[in-house]
Amino acid sequence: MRREVVLPLFVLCFFAADLVRTAHSIWLNLPASGTKCVSEEIQTNVVVLADFVVVADHTHAPTISVKVTSPYGNNLHHSENITHGQFAFTTSEGGNYLACFWLTDHKHEASTEVSVNLDWRTGIAAKDWESVAKKEKIEGVELELRKLEGAVEAIHENLIYLRDSLAEKLL
Repeated sequence: MRREVVLPLFVLCFFAADLVRTAHSIWLNLPASGTKCVSEEIQTNVVVLADFVVVADHTHAPTISVKVTSPYGNNLHHSENITHGQFAFTTSEGGNYLACFWLTDHKHEASTEVSVNLDWRTGIAAKDWESVAKKEKIEGVELELRKLEGAVEAIHENLIYLRDSLAEKLL
């Protein structure tokens, strides 16, 4: 009897984990002048990690600037004249978080766009599972079950967030 319950639950959790949108790898083409921004709606108390790099096919990689802001306009990260970097924060308010990129290298040809690779991870995807496995001395199936448990919790939290957001809009 127990096996009949555990197996369908495991399969459900496996497929539910695919439904949680927690990581994005984005290619941005920055114009010679102007700004390109990406945003994501994120609820409170979610860890966000991002790595970005200018992709250049020649020896001189142009420099960029990046600014990350919260839904209420609070500055979470700002860097200038860089070719790569990262940012990390835990959300303190729910809403659209915005990351904007622009060229700061004016030596770059005005007619050519510059590509930036942005690897944006939130929630369960931002968790360092290697450290968890070492700290708790778990591996294999147990580690995968722990990841699935985290995915199910993330789905549950997202459903509650969506329900509350919808209730606010209806009021």
